[in-house]
Amino acid sequence: MMAHYRASESKREQFRRYLEKAGVLNSLTNVLVALYEETEKPNNALDFIKHHLGVAGSESDDATSLHLELSDLQQKFQQLLEENKELKTRLLQYEPPQEDGTE
Repeated sequence: MMAHYRASESKREQFRRYLEKAGVLNSLTNVLVALYEETEKPNNALDFIKHHLGVAGSESDDATSLHLELSDLQQKFQQLLEENKELKTRLLQYEPPQEDGTE
């Protein structure tokens, strides 16, 4: 039983060193200290932690990407509208509009 305890202790220590080396422990400590030092505690501590760890930043990256895509699609839409108008004008040269009001 003692050997099993040491093996799991060793794995825990390896994992702790891994987290420390990756900067996870430092980041978590900093955000928890920031939360502790808040004079008015936030209603949602998890959102506070996410925001301070930069998780919210990835959402803003997605939003930026979507804004760029929207802008690109709006530009393409305008180009297609202009092309459509030009093609209708060219078509009218060959086919005069119908008199009954339908086009």
